[in-house]
Amino acid sequence: MRNWIALATVAYVLYGLFIYFYLFLTGDSSVPENVKGTSADPHTFMTSHELEVSEDFSRIRNFLYFITIPLDWYVFFLLLITGLSRKMADWSFVAARFQFLGQLVYVFLLSLLTMLISLPIKWIGYQLSLHYGISAQSTASWLKDQTLDFWIQYPLLVLCTVVFFWLIQKKRKLWWLYAWCLTVPVTLFLFFIQPVVIDPLYNEFYPLKDQALETKILTLAEKAHIPADHVYEVNMSKKTNTMNAYVTGIGENKRIVLWDTTLQKLKDREILFIMAHEMGHYVMKHVYIGLAGYFMLSLVGFFAIDRIYFYLYKRGQTSFHLKVSHDIAALPLLLVIVSMLSFVASPFTNAVSRYQEQAADQYAVNLTKDGEAGVTSFQKLAKSGLTQVNPPLLVKIFRYDHPPMMERIVDMEKAAKKEEESQRQ
Repeated sequence: MRNWIALATVAYVLYGLFIYFYLFLTGDSSVPENVKGTSADPHTFMTSHELEVSEDFSRIRNFLYFITIPLDWYVFFLLLITGLSRKMADWSFVAARFQFLGQLVYVFLLSLLTMLISLPIKWIGYQLSLHYGISAQSTASWLKDQTLDFWIQYPLLVLCTVVFFWLIQKKRKLWWLYAWCLTVPVTLFLFFIQPVVIDPLYNEFYPLKDQALETKILTLAEKAHIPADHVYEVNMSKKTNTMNAYVTGIGENKRIVLWDTTLQKLKDREILFIMAHEMGHYVMKHVYIGLAGYFMLSLVGFFAIDRIYFYLYKRGQTSFHLKVSHDIAALPLLLVIVSMLSFVASPFTNAVSRYQEQAADQYAVNLTKDGEAGVTSFQKLAKSGLTQVNPPLLVKIFRYDHPPMMERIVDMEKAAKKEEESQRQ
C-alpha cells in the first residue's frame, strides 16, 4: 500500500511539474508573423499592461485547471488503496441500518469529502479572478453557488450510484446498455428544465429591458426564420466583469440569453452580431446535433467503463478492499474511470464544438453583413475576459470549446474585406 501511495504521489507531483514547465516556460502563445499588425494581433487592441496581465492570469488559471482534474483521481485512488472507502461504506450501513439509506449516507460523505478537498483550489481561483478584476462576486454569493453546486450534484450522483450498482448486480453483462438507456431521458429532462428551474437558482433572468434593442434582435430572428418572442437578460454584473451570450434548453424552454455586462460593454451592432451567432446555432440545429453526439459518445463510454471497471476490479479487489462488484465502496473506482474517459474525450468534443462555433460565426457574418462588428466584438470579449488570443496547443486542445480569439478575428477580418470588395463591385 505504501508503495502504491508513494508511486501515485510522485506521479501527481511530476505531472504538476510538467504542466508548470509547459505553461510558464515552454508553451507558445506568441503572435505568428503573418498576424502581426492586423486586427487579430492583441498588440493592436490591448495595452502592454493588459497583455501582460492576460498572460499571467491565463497561465495561472490554466495551471489550476490542469492540476485539479488529476487531483480527483489521486484522492479517489487513496480512498481505495488505504481502505478508507471500505470503512466509510461499512460505517454508513451501520449508521443508516437500511441498505438504501446507507448508500445515501456513503455518497453524501464521499461528495462532502471531495468538495472539501477541492474547495481550497476553487477558492484560489475565485481570489485570482477577484485580483485580476474578472470577478465582481461577493464571498457570500460565491459560497452560495458552491453550496448550490453540491446540492444539485449530490442527488444526481445518488441516483446514478444506486441505479448503476443495482444494474451491475442484476444485469451483469448488459448493465452498461441499460444504464445508457436510462441516462437518455434523464439528460433530456435536465436539459429541458435547466433554463427555468436550475439556472434561476444561480442568477436572475428577465426579458430584455431595452425594447428598441429587442425589436432589432427579433427583426433579425425573423430574417433568419426563427420563431422568437423574447430575448432574455441575466444579471451577471454582480458576479463578473466578463461578457457572454448563449442558447440553452430545448423545446418550449429554449432561450437566447444575454448577460447584462454584454449589453453594457458592446454597441448595438456588436450585440446584433453576437445574437446572429447564437441564431446560427439554432438554425443549424447545433443543440440537437450536440445532444445526439453526446448520446452516441456516452454509449461508447458506458461500454468502455464496463470493460475497464471489471478489469480493474478483478486485478485490485483485494488491494482496494472490495467485497463484490456492486460494492458501494467501489464508487471511487467508477468515478475515476468516468473522469479519465471524459478527460481523454475532451479534445474530440472540443474540436467538434470549435467547428460549430466557427460555423455560427460565419452564419452571423452572412446574416448581418457586418464582419467588422465581429472583429470589434471579439476584441472586446478578449479584453474583458483577459483571454489568451493564441493559447498554447495543449490548452487549446483540452480547454477551448470555442476557437481562440485570434482565429475568430482573422476569420472576421477576411469576411469584412470580402464585404468591402463586394460593395465596391
